[in-house]
Amino acid sequence: MAFTGPIDDQLAIRTLHDRYADAVFRRDAAAWGTLWADDARWDLMDRTVDGQAAIVAMWTGAMASFAFVAFFAQVGAIEVDGSSAAGRVYTNEVLEDHAGAVARTVGRYDDRYVRGSDGWRYQARTFTSLKG
Repeated sequence: MAFTGPIDDQLAIRTLHDRYADAVFRRDAAAWGTLWADDARWDLMDRTVDGQAAIVAMWTGAMASFAFVAFFAQVGAIEVDGSSAAGRVYTNEVLEDHAGAVARTVGRYDDRYVRGSDGWRYQARTFTSLKG
């Protein structure tokens, strides 16, 4: 996988990732939820969640268990093919629970994106922990 396809689409997908990270830092479930297609799928190692509403509900519950979350993303690949695309994103997260315990997770998302009338969204994200 490499960087292929129209530069405007690649930039829009990079912006999707930036909006994702920003919404995580701000804990903005509404903004974060708009980044997912209605019929999206999120695979998180031991759990699969289907549909935008269920994904947002799961994320909101998970975020409630942390006093602080920092989320950083580095794009590794984007391949655009018309109104669909695939990509790879590396992540670095710092998580602090309400008792003050801090954990760090480094991982990779293998993504599929879809372009609709409102721009690019996540169609599917599969997370793999690289170190946690």
